[in-house]
Amino acid sequence: MARLIDISPTISARIAVWPGDTPYGYSANLRIAEGANIDLGEIRGTVHLGAHADSSSHYAADGEGVERRSLDAYYGACQVVDVDVSRGERIRPDHLPDGPFERRLLFRTGTYPDPESFNEDFAAFSPELLEHLADEGVALVGIDTPSADLFDDKVLESHQVLFRRDLAILEGLVLGHVAPGRYTLIALPLKLEGADASPVRAALVPLDPDPSSQP
Repeated sequence: MARLIDISPTISARIAVWPGDTPYGYSANLRIAEGANIDLGEIRGTVHLGAHADSSSHYAADGEGVERRSLDAYYGACQVVDVDVSRGERIRPDHLPDGPFERRLLFRTGTYPDPESFNEDFAAFSPELLEHLADEGVALVGIDTPSADLFDDKVLESHQVLFRRDLAILEGLVLGHVAPGRYTLIALPLKLEGADASPVRAALVPLDPDPSSQP
């Protein structure tokens, strides 16, 4: 059986969310330990929890809800690339290793090391990088930070390229334990009607039968 590499952070009350967004909470409505016949709980929190897929309605007035996104982008051959980028810097085309690349490309920046501690100086995509990747046939980009844009970018330059070029995006991935290389990606968003994003349980299946999972 293929070994799955989990690239999602654990969702708990400790996970950091964007400042001002709704934190995660779980509450139990019924408990076996208290005499009920089942455990039954409910959750509350932003749809941008942990590893998540943005939908275009998150950043474009005429965008679509996440339930309308094609699942094809979130499953299939992908490539993890390690980029030498500083905190607070945008990833440019010259940061890329030599291609060609798979249609799904995940970026390991190392600039958001702890999902339970929000740091504002994470790296993000440059618009010119996304234009270049779209021209090269890339359908999905992913990143190990909370956003495709820098923290203080209110215009959301890179998100606008994602919308215009119809690129799928995964944010909040955990890639520090993953070696650069080629994998199969599994990261399906929930079918949440009208939602601007969905958490995903993202995982990689190594294409090499005996790869190293260490960087």
